[in-house]
Formats: sequence, structure tokens, C-alpha cells
Amino acid sequence: MEQVAVDNPYGFRAAMEQGGIVAQATFGIMAVMSLVSWYIIFTKAWDQSKILKQGKELDKKFWTASSLKDGASKLAKNSAYRQVVDDGLRAAEHHEGRLTDKIDQHEWVTMSLQRSVGAINSHLQGGLSFLASVGATAPFIGLFGTVVGIYRALVNIGMSGQASIDKVAGPVGEALIMTAIGLAVAVPAVLGYNWLTRRNKAIMDSLNNFAADIHAFLMSGSRVAPPAPAAAAPAAAKK
Repeated sequence: MEQVAVDNPYGFRAAMEQGGIVAQATFGIMAVMSLVSWYIIFTKAWDQSKILKQGKELDKKFWTASSLKDGASKLAKNSAYRQVVDDGLRAAEHHEGRLTDKIDQHEWVTMSLQRSVGAINSHLQGGLSFLASVGATAPFIGLFGTVVGIYRALVNIGMSGQASIDKVAGPVGEALIMTAIGLAVAVPAVLGYNWLTRRNKAIMDSLNNFAADIHAFLMSGSRVAPPAPAAAAPAAAKK
């Protein structure tokens, strides 16, 4: 016997139709917030992955070169680490003129490297404030839709004079759907923000250490030796 498909009167589509412009606008806002959030998460994760990969290749490509210029030529042109090297070399070569001759070369190179690292940090941080805003506001936008749905349920009860399930099921279902959508938008944004922030911190630590090595090389002609592994705890004193 053939079964006839019946539209769900309490599903998502019905909730949007019954909710009117308020429900549709609320859903549209949260849909845009979700799409932009996922775009930021994927693009920032891609940028971070490239920089992390570049950092792992420094010892093989850069520090084995005979000079900073030779090492920079082995790095990709769009590499964040090459940007730091190029800015450091440019600062060291152009320490002259009416303004820079009054600044010690050590300070001049330091400021240039800090500006370079700061520019990279600003690029990596771009968009993260939007994720934080979505994580903070999306539940309340969904709550707005929830309040409207509950209000419609109360209006239906008042107009009909009885609290029958068919009068309140649609608006209450709409309210619960809006709450769920708000959480579905907010949770990935919060998790993505925290994840990207942790990765940014690791990248900036690596870039700051690299900039310090470049500064030491420009000032002394050699790289500062990396710190030795932490020594084991001393043995107990002998009696």
C-alpha cells in the first residue's frame, strides 16, 4: 500500500512561515553570522597552518645559509618569516638620514622588527573579534526569537480562550528552534575563537624568538644559541 507523505505542521519550514517576518529575519541574521564565522575559522586556520609549516622549515632552509640575504632568498616570498628578515635587513641598511642618525642602530633595528612582527600579529588577529562577538550575541538573538514564539503562543491562547495543544505547539516549537539555532551558531564561534587564539599565541612566540635571533645576528654577526634543555633535578645530597 502506497504511503502518502504528510508535511510536518510543526517543522522548521512551518515555524518560519508561522513566525512571519520576525522569525525569518532572526533566522537570516543568525545564518549570516554562522556563514561568516565558518569562513573566518577556515581561512584563519589555513593562514596559521602555512606559518606553522614555515616555522618548522627554518632550521633546514634558513639557518643553514651563509648569510641572512641568502637565507631569505630560500624562504617563500609571502612567508611571514621572510617579511621579518627583509624588514630587519632593510632597517640595518637604511640606518641613516636626519632622523635615524639620532637613533642608535640597536634601537632602530629593534623597532623595525617589532613593527614587522606586530603587522603579522594584526593580520592573524583579524576576524577573531567577530567570532567573539558571535559567541557572545548569538544565544541572545536566538533568545529573542524564543521570546517572540512564546508571545505568539500566549496570544493564541488568549484569542481562543483555551490552552489546547494545537494552539501553542506551533509557536512553542518555533521558540525552541530559535534557541537551538542560536546555540548552534554560538558554540562553533566560541570554540573556533579559543582554538585560533591558542594557535596565534604559538605562532607569535615563534616569530618573536625568530625576530630576536635576527636582531642578534644583525648586531653581532651570529645567532644566539638556543637555550639548553632544562637540567634534571639535582640528586639528593649524599649523607
